[in-house]
Amino acid sequence: MKRMQKDSDMLEEYDFSKGVQGKYAKRYAKGANVVVIDADIAKIFPDHAAVNQALRSLTDIAKKLKTA
Repeated sequence: MKRMQKDSDMLEEYDFSKGVQGKYAKRYAKGANVVVIDADIAKIFPDHAAVNQALRSLTDIAKKLKTA
């Protein structure tokens, strides 16, 4: 496989001619936090809302313990 001269990581058969630069830039600028959790933990939480709820509850508990 031949590599492009300008970028050694890019193969010549990659075709970006129909690509749109900055297509997701605005969405990404608003905030993009991706956290990968282990499979055994992912089985417990059905979706991102459940994870957020659990973390908020844990945060509330930590705050209460800190002020006590």
